[in-house]
Amino acid sequence: MAETPQADVIVLFGGAGDLARRMLLPSLYFLDSDGFLPEGFRLVATARSDMTRGAFLDMVRADLAARPEGLDETVWARFSARVEYVAADATSPEGVAALKPHLEGVRAPIFYLALSPSLYGRVCVALAAAGLASDESRIVLEKPIGRDLESSRVINVSVGAVFDEDRIFRIDHYLGKETVQNLIALRFANTLFEPLWNNLTVDHVQITVAETEGVGERWPYYDEYGALRDMLQNHMLQLLCLVAMEPPADMEPDSVRNEKVKVLRSLRRFTRADAQAASIRGQYTPGVVGGKTAKGYEEERGEPSDIDTFVALRADIDNWRWAGVPFFLRTGKRLPERRTQIAIQFKGVPHSIFGNAAKDDLTPNRLVIDLQPDEDIELLLMNKAPGITQGGIRLQSLPLSLSLLKAYQGPGARRRIAYERLLLDVIVGNSTLFVRRDEVEEAWRWVDGVADAWKEAGLTPKPYAAGSWGPAGAFALIERAGRAWYD
Repeated sequence: MAETPQADVIVLFGGAGDLARRMLLPSLYFLDSDGFLPEGFRLVATARSDMTRGAFLDMVRADLAARPEGLDETVWARFSARVEYVAADATSPEGVAALKPHLEGVRAPIFYLALSPSLYGRVCVALAAAGLASDESRIVLEKPIGRDLESSRVINVSVGAVFDEDRIFRIDHYLGKETVQNLIALRFANTLFEPLWNNLTVDHVQITVAETEGVGERWPYYDEYGALRDMLQNHMLQLLCLVAMEPPADMEPDSVRNEKVKVLRSLRRFTRADAQAASIRGQYTPGVVGGKTAKGYEEERGEPSDIDTFVALRADIDNWRWAGVPFFLRTGKRLPERRTQIAIQFKGVPHSIFGNAAKDDLTPNRLVIDLQPDEDIELLLMNKAPGITQGGIRLQSLPLSLSLLKAYQGPGARRRIAYERLLLDVIVGNSTLFVRRDEVEEAWRWVDGVADAWKEAGLTPKPYAAGSWGPAGAFALIERAGRAWYD
């Protein structure tokens, strides 16, 4: 593999769009604030919006000033000097050619496609036709890469015809979160957990991605993807892989990603029977969220739809480490709270020595990893309850917490945007936290199997009131396995 040089410019396609304004531009600003952007590094934002550089900078400045961190004038002066804006149609060679004067003398440009995935192939062709796709350039692709295995392969082939695989950075912003990376450290930097991280001591694993907001005006996109393809295929399967993968030999990109691919290949394929017994689809109806009335999905859309806004299912990993350990995944819109959480439930002690006084107190240990809204890792352990009691020792469950907010407080401390870590990795050429082509395709292969099983079983979305934890079937799904959701 050729040496990957440090990038000297990032070309941000879709530079005036929602993702760029909310996440990407603030992330680059904060990287500049912390001294991580290389000397002379530039940002060329491009979009179809016909505006001047000054108007673009005014928009970015207003966005940054409205953030809780506020705007540092010294940092802004340095950052704004790096920024250029070009109005262009990125899907045509003529439009992309307008970028050439801004890339003169550039050795290693980054092309960041904050665009619809349907445009990826056309943009890559345009970059090649304009002579901008060099051997040292790299490209960043936002998820989702297609909506099924077939469309994913079409996109990957189109991009791969212009860029080598080691120059393609498929981004999943969940992998940039501190707690997700801390999961790797927790597992492989401590001898405490590895001997217990298997089917001998783990009873089951729960992964929850809950959102309070609805689909709203995004329904044209959501009506094509649904919760299964929008959230479970990428974010949730990535979290599952990090929990379940074997220890990699090192932190080199392919070492980590090889282990994740092994997990995806070990996922048991869904059948029609699984669709009925081990999964549930749901769609929110009118209800109350956060004390406010909320519309149903069909009301937002304006007509009936059979798309899922909630999915819960049981996944099984058929390998030596995890055989017999169910992984319960659930995600949905318009749920009671915003939460992204991984819960590893350990098995109970084989025998209690504490007698009747503690028979209702003894609960199995649980490791809870919260990603949002607060980042925390909490290990629930049994402890003697303080005080004197008749009839023996009383027990209670107490948490040991690794809260990042509590541990790293002080002047200047702030919660980083997940994209900061990932953008810095693209600049230096480290692809460890990015998704490889075979990962994407293995994930789609499994998810397509779920969708096919649903279709074969005639499984349609069940209604659930906005503000609830999904259809009743979601509770029955996990209760059939003798467990309960950790709420």
